[in-house]
Amino acid sequence: MTSRIKAINARRPKIALGKTVQTEELVRYIADRTNLNKSMVALMAGQLSDAVIFFNSTGRGVKIDGLGTYLPGVELDGTFTVDHRLDPDIKNGLNALNMFTGIIDNRENVGKTPDELVAQWNEGNPLDPVI
Repeated sequence: MTSRIKAINARRPKIALGKTVQTEELVRYIADRTNLNKSMVALMAGQLSDAVIFFNSTGRGVKIDGLGTYLPGVELDGTFTVDHRLDPDIKNGLNALNMFTGIIDNRENVGKTPDELVAQWNEGNPLDPVI
């Protein structure tokens, strides 16, 4: 017998992630589209990280238009954390009509309910059903 969550995860739509873009590639991409050279873009990327750490360490959030807001927090054990709130423009831009050009595994299941995904699992796996 399979768990409901395992069956849903096996059948739900998922993005087939490609290779993660590393800093060097991102720097080239930005430099090619701006009047900045690669060393300036790399310096700015490092400075953004340092700035978030600096301001968060003083108890201040940092809002970077187009990226999001970085807010300092603290756990019960005293460990400091940073919460990131994504700028809505990123999600809205990704959801714009025909913007996503990557691969979606199980694309045919977009819009299906969890119950429909479980039924699909049960049909395809009669010896290992979700009960």
